[in-house]
Amino acid sequence: MSFDSLGLAPALLRALADYGYTQPTPIQAAAIPPALEGHDLLAAAQTGTGKTAAFALPLLQKLSTSGQTMTRRPRALVLTPTRELAAQVHENLRDYGKHVQVSATTIFGGVSMGPQINTLRRGVDIVIATPGRLMDHMQQRTLDLSAVETLVLDEADRMLDMGFLPALKRILAALPKKRQTLLFSATFAPAIKALAMDFMHNPREISVSAPNTVTTLVSHQVHPVDTSRKRDLLLHLLSADSRRQSLVFSRTKHGADKLVTFLNASGLRAAAIHGNKSQNARTRALGDFKSGRVTVLVATDIAARGIDIEQLPIVINFDLPSVAEDYVHRIGRTGRAGLEGLAISLVSHDESGLLHDIRKLLKKDIAINPVTGYEPSTPLRLDAGAPRPKQGGGNRQPSRQPRQGKTSSSARPNGYAAPGRNEHAAGNHKRRSRPRPAAKA
Repeated sequence: MSFDSLGLAPALLRALADYGYTQPTPIQAAAIPPALEGHDLLAAAQTGTGKTAAFALPLLQKLSTSGQTMTRRPRALVLTPTRELAAQVHENLRDYGKHVQVSATTIFGGVSMGPQINTLRRGVDIVIATPGRLMDHMQQRTLDLSAVETLVLDEADRMLDMGFLPALKRILAALPKKRQTLLFSATFAPAIKALAMDFMHNPREISVSAPNTVTTLVSHQVHPVDTSRKRDLLLHLLSADSRRQSLVFSRTKHGADKLVTFLNASGLRAAAIHGNKSQNARTRALGDFKSGRVTVLVATDIAARGIDIEQLPIVINFDLPSVAEDYVHRIGRTGRAGLEGLAISLVSHDESGLLHDIRKLLKKDIAINPVTGYEPSTPLRLDAGAPRPKQGGGNRQPSRQPRQGKTSSSARPNGYAAPGRNEHAAGNHKRRSRPRPAAKA
């Protein structure tokens, strides 16, 4: 099958050919035709299989062939959970739409609202936004969503279950009821699917892989190690090839910063990316990593959404994620575009329960290989009652309910930022049976 057979316009086919794309991925082949026909879609596919093009190409075709832009009123809205993912989607839209007259802009926190307001006043076809900053513009009446014909939720599972639901409901209320809605994600839990059905119209459901599966191109390894020796083992692994690009995951923002300080002091070139970093710092760190000026990028789960590097050879879990599904998203950063990848996890005894959850989710064993000289003093446990790390550690403040009749910042949806602030949280509280550290986008 080729892109020519999917019904795409010549201008889009020309752009795809410019970048050497001739054959669609399975999710693109399955999603593009019904999207072009105007159907709502609930589409699931593994990370790194081309979901962005699966909604971007139909969106560009629809906008480029259905008349002129309505001044100051965007006709399409793409929502993402993080700034990095918004920027990535914008870049893809710009590449695929290079031969059509469709304009797009990003709206997210961490930067001044002024330039965003000026762009919206000039008029734009597509707005790619994070929910918090979008709410700022809605409150200040600098954005009119009444002409939106297509809504796209990228990484929909993350937005719907990480605390964005109140913000999403307010955004959805501002959109026309008659619209096309496209939800794309790597995973869809049954509860999330039920929520999605509340604001979709007879959606076509597409899944090109079983839920929570990972590409077979990724090899998995676990290195058991004592917590006190994790940093030394990480340095040992990274030093084996200091020129290799490596993405390292930390469970907390503070931990990521401490790890970068240690790696830089040890002679490696490392940078951190997480919710406490300014947008300029995040953009610079990601740019330096992609260009090779930095070879180790230490990230938290939320901030890592949007890191799209085709030839990233390795992902290292310095800390296992508190929620097993996040393992799927983490290692989806490697093994992309048909290339092999490696996922290494440094697991201490008190993380044994988290490893048990991951193995159960993936329905497969992960090779446990101690590294000579770093063998743990206590072996890992792999049963259901295995120990788990203590949560919180001062990273999350207890939530407080606002008093009846009072208005306070705690009453606002997660992901909302008060006007004039440069930073906003992107879903600080994720509704799960086990608490997890706070995260910002």
